[in-house]
Amino acid sequence: MSEHALTVGVDIGGTKIAAGVVDASGQILVRAFRSTDPRDPEQIEAAVADAVAELRAQYPQVDAVGAAAAGFVGPDRTTMLFAPNIAWRHHPLGTRLADRIGLPVVIENDANAAAWAEYRFGNGRGTRDMVMLTLGTGLGGAVVADGRLLRGAFGAAAELGHVTVVPDGHFCGCGQEGCWEAYASGTALARLARNVATSDPEGARAMLAVADGEPLSGAHVTAAARQGDPVATGLMHRFGRYLGLGIATLTAVVDPEVVVVGGGIAGAAGDLILPAAREGFLAKLSGRGFRGEPRIVTAALANDAGIIGAADSARTPSSAPAAAAVPA
Repeated sequence: MSEHALTVGVDIGGTKIAAGVVDASGQILVRAFRSTDPRDPEQIEAAVADAVAELRAQYPQVDAVGAAAAGFVGPDRTTMLFAPNIAWRHHPLGTRLADRIGLPVVIENDANAAAWAEYRFGNGRGTRDMVMLTLGTGLGGAVVADGRLLRGAFGAAAELGHVTVVPDGHFCGCGQEGCWEAYASGTALARLARNVATSDPEGARAMLAVADGEPLSGAHVTAAARQGDPVATGLMHRFGRYLGLGIATLTAVVDPEVVVVGGGIAGAAGDLILPAAREGFLAKLSGRGFRGEPRIVTAALANDAGIIGAADSARTPSSAPAAAAVPA
């Protein structure tokens, strides 16, 4: 495959697919979208194949496909071992898609795909060691070490949201207690807001007014904080401190040059969260003053990162030498 080849990146979500033709500089040339049913793997595969066919009709020179999805991807990069929101269990997704599409297909974890996009073309560009965090309903993560994605022996490395930060703490959706995701995610922020609404309805008045009868969510907390509500602002600060605490723990293990924070929450509220995250990070960083400190920045590629990273993963497979970062 030519290093200048066009590839298709597919970002598979629980209810929709976003796909695009991506060139070697990380630019999306054209896009396609499809709705999906997470209960029906067959329908998802058909939707991916249909979206790719639409794109190839416009760019027939496309020669590979990368698909990103939430879940554990096997070391063969064709098998979905497990997905939390789609009915995949040891599912040969890559092989089945390749049979439908007629091109090589590489499967990538969604956080890994976003990290690779930021490393190659975004705010990790020019580094060799980077951590990516994706803040949404949960907390995803990925690690680039010496120019390569860290995958682990079984393909499930860098599930960073499930590092324990509070022993015997809040229950997490993974079945454990005290996971980082239970303290630094959209779900965690909503829980904090609901706790305030229960214990101090008057203090939660601004957030409840924004919610207007809907269950309190992280978006409502963000909106109230932007209006200057001190309680909502305090919750954002608390969220950020927990984010920084976890980043300090990761830094002790990985020692990255940069930590890129993406996902829906970072896009909507990065400026509200990151100052507290940096504060919490510095408070807990071991050896501070005697070591380099990573930059903590928001992602550059936003919702396009999954498409771009998946497409570039198909262009630079895991068996190839470590790819050089694109110069800044």
